[in-house]
Amino acid sequence: MIAIIQNYWSMLLSALGKTLLLTLLSLAFAMIIGMIFALMNVGRKRIFNMIGTIYVDAVRGVPLIVLAYFIYFGIPAGIKTMGVQDFRLSALQAGTIALAMNCGAYMAEIIRAGIESVDKGQMEASRSLGLNYGKSMRLVVLPQAIRTMIPSIINQFIITLKDTSILSVIGFPELTNMGKTIAGNTFQSLQTWAIIGVMYMIVIITLSKIAKNIERRINRGR
Repeated sequence: MIAIIQNYWSMLLSALGKTLLLTLLSLAFAMIIGMIFALMNVGRKRIFNMIGTIYVDAVRGVPLIVLAYFIYFGIPAGIKTMGVQDFRLSALQAGTIALAMNCGAYMAEIIRAGIESVDKGQMEASRSLGLNYGKSMRLVVLPQAIRTMIPSIINQFIITLKDTSILSVIGFPELTNMGKTIAGNTFQSLQTWAIIGVMYMIVIITLSKIAKNIERRINRGR
């Protein structure tokens, strides 16, 4: 195990960095997607409610690995049938899109629940003061909702971090993919996967502690 760390530590750290980069990119886009569809779901227009519900249910109903294959292989193949021969997505681009879409569906539910946890009287009071719906949501409701959403968002970050391992199937050089490479080179699967597992564990436990600490502070502030 020590020999593996000595010989491959730079590759392992690089793979961990790429894993975290993919997670952060995906979560950033997922926040935007989640906010859009959450606002559709809490709005008063039924057509927007329907669109938001369809997106959330459809994406959550498709396994991430299938979504990754569809984006990485299916979309370029579909575009080629339209005459565009040079179009392709990198593993990072396809992985970010797949994770963002998947995480975005769950973020939409987290944000929707956060908004609905705010007393409806807050919206009514702000509207009575002359603010329109958009300003009331942005200035009054969302700031209160975010406090309750933060622990769930961090938990979703942890889930997304673990989901990056699935993207080894499309060749993205994240931590799990690097583990496959090292195990194949050294023929020491037990030691290699123990190292990979410990690296994931350190990051995930650290994030879990942060989430619990933030949740504790929020509860104290209430």
